[in-house]
Amino acid sequence: MPTRETAVSRLGLKAGEWVIIRSQEEILATLDSRSRLEGMPFQPEMLAYCGQRFRVGKVAHKTCDTVHKTGSRRVANAVHLEGLRCDGSAHGGCQARCLLFWKEAWLRRAHPPSKMIPMRLSAGAGSAACREATVWASTVAPGSDPAQADAIWVCQTTALPEMTRPLKWWDARQYLMDVLTGNHPPGKVLKMLAFGTFRNLLRIKSAEPFLLRAYDGLQRLRGGRPYPHAKGILPLDGPTPHLDLGLRPGELVQVKSAEEIRSTLNVQGRNRGMWFDQEMVKHCGRKYTVEMRVDRIIDEVTGKMLTMKYPCIQLRGVTCAGECTADRLGCPRGINAYWREIWLQRA
Repeated sequence: MPTRETAVSRLGLKAGEWVIIRSQEEILATLDSRSRLEGMPFQPEMLAYCGQRFRVGKVAHKTCDTVHKTGSRRVANAVHLEGLRCDGSAHGGCQARCLLFWKEAWLRRAHPPSKMIPMRLSAGAGSAACREATVWASTVAPGSDPAQADAIWVCQTTALPEMTRPLKWWDARQYLMDVLTGNHPPGKVLKMLAFGTFRNLLRIKSAEPFLLRAYDGLQRLRGGRPYPHAKGILPLDGPTPHLDLGLRPGELVQVKSAEEIRSTLNVQGRNRGMWFDQEMVKHCGRKYTVEMRVDRIIDEVTGKMLTMKYPCIQLRGVTCAGECTADRLGCPRGINAYWREIWLQRA
């Protein structure tokens, strides 16, 4: 496809820096006829933030593949801004509350000057190709009606394969970037790498029991947590238990112990289809505030809206930190964790 040089900002931002989101007109000028820049959609939910000042939470130089489950994916020239999550208002009321991606071309430093570096954009980008109506129309696939129950929704999450490139977990450059961008201090990166390496060693089934005993023994000596087991004991062909506490936003709850939660899971680590992730084990025994009940989210694979048969809970500030899973170490995406009510109790 032919390209043309367009001067847009690649700022080289770091975590903690303050930025101002550019005006709607400036952002539209970077987008193609699908309301995208380098494959990344600019969503209607983001329009309300134009002209406002925010701090960079994490540099989104990588993310995890929640569509095809291939592991990590490389992202170019993007960041996550503190507190800016999609409210789903333009996507059928989706309650996933995903952390939004922001291309650096859509931002400028709060304290100029911002360095400008030419980048190649696909032909056709510019305000003539994308208007505000285009941004709204691009929330669904061509030919799909957002008013219909079978609408195929399009968002940054469903478009993730198009706006990213493959990234192997052993590519050391990503961990250097974690440090250089301020996403994680060096000590934390080394700790995550050590755990990721250990987790891969557990794939040697003959050595797994010995390695787990050694890990737990070492953790007892240093006062650390035991290995975060997230698999259950219930058979696959049987039901898993259910409990409806009727929790509401603002209530204080305590996450049950890992042992109590594992008693509600099958051997694949699921309760009525919902996965209890290794990243969630560290929250066991801790108290949190209920953020919201969730019963409606977009399926990343199909783009269709899913209505949960058994609603789940989001807890305030509880997100995936990418600390335990080898193929998404240090992921800055901050995906909200989903909790069955049977895993919680009122505090």
